[in-house]
Amino acid sequence: MNALIDSPFVVFTVAVLGLSLSARIGAAVARRRRNLDELVREDFGVVQGATLTLLGLIIGFSFSMAISRYDQRRQLEAAEANAIGTEYVRADLLPAGDAARVRVLLKRYLDQRVLFYTARNAQQLRQVNADTAKVQADLWSSVQAPAAAHPTPMVALAVAGMNDVLNSQAYTQAAWWNRIPAAAWGLMAAIAISCNLLMGYGARKAKAESVLLLVLPVLVSVSFLLIADIDSPRGGVIRVSPQNLDSLVQSLAAQ
Repeated sequence: MNALIDSPFVVFTVAVLGLSLSARIGAAVARRRRNLDELVREDFGVVQGATLTLLGLIIGFSFSMAISRYDQRRQLEAAEANAIGTEYVRADLLPAGDAARVRVLLKRYLDQRVLFYTARNAQQLRQVNADTAKVQADLWSSVQAPAAAHPTPMVALAVAGMNDVLNSQAYTQAAWWNRIPAAAWGLMAAIAISCNLLMGYGARKAKAESVLLLVLPVLVSVSFLLIADIDSPRGGVIRVSPQNLDSLVQSLAAQ
């Protein structure tokens, strides 16, 4: 499911075609039946309005879910930059040789974190994750040895800062995996199809309203496009930019 959602424009295309077809099917069924009388049409309008309202609510909730996840990814990017920058300063609390090694590793690690945000294909992402795991192991060993040799509160502070650096990456990864559930997408699709079927069935003159039957499919598809774009960390146009990590890279390079 995520493979489809990671391509928002594919979502838009599939939604437009599917919902337009649903409206046409509803209109075709209506043409084969006699016109609804006024009393039945009034009840039909209530059902149609309730279904459209439910669709609007589901789309609104899904949009809110996508926005909250996007904001969380942005906040965690800033938290990562803050944790790495803090540990870079706390490296002074370690012995000189260990401090220099930690700073070199932190710069290398910072480059990998920037690549994580900018990677677009699966092969590049796998390489970034493998390199990140290796640097993380080196970072932890670089503070583990001095902590064992010099178990002082100052060294412990540096070790705690390194723990924050490693934890921030795990929190970020968890946030990137946290997507809108497939069940929510399925529910939206089912209600959208039902709405378009009802719209087509309720058309008084289906042939004359053929253009109007495209309005709802297009509007709903645009909503799906926006939700998919925001919800997808790597697909689409709206992405989290590693601006805080880039700023930290420039700051450390200037020192």
